[in-house]
Amino acid sequence: MSEDQLESLITQVINGAISTIPAYLDEIKENKEVFKVENPQEFVYGIVMGMALGMGGAVLSTQKEMPTEEDQIKVRDIVYKHIPEIRERIFN
Repeated sequence: MSEDQLESLITQVINGAISTIPAYLDEIKENKEVFKVENPQEFVYGIVMGMALGMGGAVLSTQKEMPTEEDQIKVRDIVYKHIPEIRERIFN
């Protein structure tokens, strides 16, 4: 898989995760006693980042070989460059 294809897939995952932000925030606020979360935005930020990094790793795992450390760093770098957009959607 080319780096452009990988970036495109990860961007799709991030966009999908970003679209779920309002629902997650509402769910947490409605179920404060169950979740016991002090900062819903930080919690959702962790969910979105976990989804993006996890799916990036899953995509790499479907390749013929186990992902190398370099491959994992590529995924991380792609996800990290979207952090400002993710934080903007959650915290504003």
